[in-house]
Amino acid sequence: MLSARINGIGWVTVAGCGQGRLRQDFVLGAGELPQLSRADVFAQPDRRFGRMDPFSRLGLAGIAFALRDAGLEVWQQKRAVGLIAATAYGCLGTDCDYFDTVIPGGGALASPQLFAYTLSNTFLGEAAIRFGLTGGGMVVSTASAPGLAPLGLALESLSWGEEECLVAGICDLNPPAGVPEVPGVPPGAVFLVLERADRENVSSYGELQKASGGGYFLDGSPVGDVAELVARCLLTKNRD
Repeated sequence: MLSARINGIGWVTVAGCGQGRLRQDFVLGAGELPQLSRADVFAQPDRRFGRMDPFSRLGLAGIAFALRDAGLEVWQQKRAVGLIAATAYGCLGTDCDYFDTVIPGGGALASPQLFAYTLSNTFLGEAAIRFGLTGGGMVVSTASAPGLAPLGLALESLSWGEEECLVAGICDLNPPAGVPEVPGVPPGAVFLVLERADRENVSSYGELQKASGGGYFLDGSPVGDVAELVARCLLTKNRD
């Protein structure tokens, strides 16, 4: 059985932004996401954040809140921390916006700013730069609700010794106009910081486990999806 400790949780959902140790309410459901500004995420001015597309802002914010919750936001030396995200729509909205600048002028007025964000993994690079992360980075595109798959990939990476710490989760905006909705994919970003279970001095929400048959467990009890996992982690922490 693969396992790791959950050491940080951060999110942006229709209900707002949050971190687990701040004992904030967590709701992952349908609706409109908040329009994120730099001040919602970072205390200091950040021109890079202001240039980002909405998908990259969402993903970077979720990672920032998770690292902050785990006490890993501030750094002096680069860290071998990896990043894994799963998404159904990715940056498709940005792609559409970019081609709206390409088509009318036959490419003559194509936006270089939008072009920089026409890959779904761009925000992982932004996170790596801001937080000094040198581990691997991967975005998994899925045609269905990702469930706990990105966390499973993180558990595998930890078990192979590729990393000692990973930030893994889900990130999606609402689908752009004309794109069919994928059932079970609410808008939002939810990321968890996972560290190897054998590491010492880790104050955790509990131990996430994946059985050889594919089932997921939190401290030995079955868990079905990311929303349930986070809710149970927060319930456990609020009892401390």
